[in-house]
Amino acid sequence: MDAFVLLFTLAILLALGMPVAFAVGLSAVAGALWIDLPLEALMIQITSGVNKFTLLAIPFFILAGAIMAEGGIARRLVNFAYVFVGFIRGGLSLVNIVASTFFGAISGSSVADTASIGSVMIPEMEKKGYPREYAAAVTASGSVQAILIPPSHNSVIYSLAAGGTVSIATLFIAGVLPGLLLGVSLMVLCLCFARKRGYPKGDKIPFMQALKIMLDALWGLMTVVIILGGILSGIFTATESAAVACLWAFFVTMFIYRDYKWNELPKLMCRTVKTVTIVMILIGFAAAFGAVMTYMQLPTRITEFFTSLSDNKYVILMYLNVMLLLIGTLMDMAPIILILTPVLLPVTNSLGIDPVHFGMIMMVNLGIGLITPPVGSVLFVASAVSKQRIETVGEGDAAVLRHAAGGAGDGNVHPGNFTVAAGGIRDAVTPLFSLSPWERVGVGHQAAP
Repeated sequence: MDAFVLLFTLAILLALGMPVAFAVGLSAVAGALWIDLPLEALMIQITSGVNKFTLLAIPFFILAGAIMAEGGIARRLVNFAYVFVGFIRGGLSLVNIVASTFFGAISGSSVADTASIGSVMIPEMEKKGYPREYAAAVTASGSVQAILIPPSHNSVIYSLAAGGTVSIATLFIAGVLPGLLLGVSLMVLCLCFARKRGYPKGDKIPFMQALKIMLDALWGLMTVVIILGGILSGIFTATESAAVACLWAFFVTMFIYRDYKWNELPKLMCRTVKTVTIVMILIGFAAAFGAVMTYMQLPTRITEFFTSLSDNKYVILMYLNVMLLLIGTLMDMAPIILILTPVLLPVTNSLGIDPVHFGMIMMVNLGIGLITPPVGSVLFVASAVSKQRIETVGEGDAAVLRHAAGGAGDGNVHPGNFTVAAGGIRDAVTPLFSLSPWERVGVGHQAAP
């Protein structure tokens, strides 16, 4: 009965249209009053929930992504991607996906990815003969890997929700390979569409012009190298890398590209503060909600329920996947991660599933919800940018949902795609960042001039 009061209150408040953060907070209050838990305890949980050093990564990554999005980096990434895949049949759809992958690695946000890349690519694809709804669907679907490829805001939130048992750096590295695989599989899908529907080829770019385009985009792409290189080399932590990325984004946008005016910076800062405020309120209330769930022993009950369904961990994973897919269509990712991670981690731990593996599975499943009605925040952004109805963009997403669901299923059966890859990338790349430039090319210090 305790859990019913808590969850029923949350469901009713969400159904009435209350913002998620306040619905979570009021549900926690209702649950606390029902079980006679002092409200002072909730205040302590809210304060301690946001008083964590790792949370500093969120505002800095959001600000860095906003600066790069407004600073012309999207257009340069599109040009960079066109050099490599634009001349292939259906090449503009491939350019869209490649540019989205790179931009996701800079901003860490699927919504920002869709808005920035979509504003450049959707009109261009329509001008070259692609259906506008198809261009919008490719843009929305291509942004899903941004939730996996570092720096992902959701990885930071998952690490927090997991109680710090999983490091942000490990989650960042673990997201690289599955994020790239999602992008590649989507590109293969677009190639099939291009051959079937006869989409046009692009023009090849002359070598000198291509070289100029690549050099122009290099400054923005260096953000990814700085983030991952700094983390792997131990120069700074994942949290500190957010501040470094923010500083680098500011330097590149204001002094190298010079596409952003100084008088527009205060407006950008205000928008960032508003976004961060919403996220922090949600995190604080989610901490209180989690404390009430723990007091009700809800995680223990759910663990017992799932383990009673089957002795086969893959069957239980299937149930978890279906549940996450359905919930992902009804709520945004951040509140789901904050609420369900403390509940479901004991279940997966009892099955011997690595927390990193489960984190990637959770984000892939919830990422599908970003392009699925009725909530589908990325779907709404793509619809607004393309000026197409939600229904038409959603129809174009149908094939992508199948391929993304297949990727999620493969991640369940082959956890090494996430966990082994994370360790492999770390082991392979870390020595490169710890060596001198001469050692990286196989030359000792003595050979230096």
